[in-house]
Amino acid sequence: MNLYSNLREYAMHFEVVSLGEILVEIMRKDRDVPHSVPAVYLGPYPSGAPAIFIDTAANLGLKSGFIGAVGDDDFGTLLIEKLREDGVDVSRIRVVKEYTTGTTFVMYYSSGTRKFIFHLRHSAAGQLSLDPLDRKYIAESKLLHIMGSSLAVNEKSREACYEALKIAEDSNIIVTFDPNLRPELLDVETIRRICWPAIKACRVILPSRDEAAALTGIDDPVDAGRKLISIGPEVAVIKMGSKGSMAITRKEVIFKPSFKVSEVDPTGAGDVYDAAFAYGLLKNWRLSRILEFANAAGAIKVTRFGPMNGPSSIREIEEFIRKHRKERTHIDSLI
Repeated sequence: MNLYSNLREYAMHFEVVSLGEILVEIMRKDRDVPHSVPAVYLGPYPSGAPAIFIDTAANLGLKSGFIGAVGDDDFGTLLIEKLREDGVDVSRIRVVKEYTTGTTFVMYYSSGTRKFIFHLRHSAAGQLSLDPLDRKYIAESKLLHIMGSSLAVNEKSREACYEALKIAEDSNIIVTFDPNLRPELLDVETIRRICWPAIKACRVILPSRDEAAALTGIDDPVDAGRKLISIGPEVAVIKMGSKGSMAITRKEVIFKPSFKVSEVDPTGAGDVYDAAFAYGLLKNWRLSRILEFANAAGAIKVTRFGPMNGPSSIREIEEFIRKHRKERTHIDSLI
């Protein structure tokens, strides 16, 4: 089956829809400071993996809509206004008076790894459900993006995501899936089990190298990608951070190196990458071009503090790529 074989014209409003946790993130100012000691945090910053994805999709010019829930509080107001300002349709974000908006506290180690404390299961973010309008919202889109973290929040959120996958299947729309494993929410064995329906249903799976290994038990990224596409996806995209990313299909393996930048904050880079990949997918670009474009979008994100502070436009990404191509050409000419 051709990767783009099911793309067609829709009489619809949204090109991309996502659903799941929307939250504020409160981040340690300094690295290597554990949550167990008093110290400075910064924030709140708009966050939540599917929310970062959809915000980036809107910034890239895609007609984007989000299904989620926030509390009737200042954090909820912050989140809705951020998405609205960036062009996301927020009409399907419910304000749940009985719950507070989801939050997460995050600290960084010098190694680049992170440690989270989540308040999601018993927050508004954990009250995700679909009503008839939400179902129509999904069915009339071109692409549905699902995050593994949304499956892990609680059973209610998981069932809403599974229902969305069934709607997408019945409506013959593209599904992209980022496993986005969060061991702070669930153990790896449980995560593998709950991700299975999404892996089978998606057209493209977008794990990090570590996530691909955790899902398959295979360390080699190419072999892990091949194992994943044997389950259902047409393409496995393995994100490898500072090394770049690769796409594995049944016919080929394509690798694109990363862009060298000074890292400020990696939070959200994978979600930004996913949105850029979805953009290229909907534009019918070649996989090699999509990988380069998504690598550039992720690279821009890591240079900025705050989970939702990624590239603001297609033009910004394209100019970033042109600039780095010129730099590479100049360096090569000196060798």
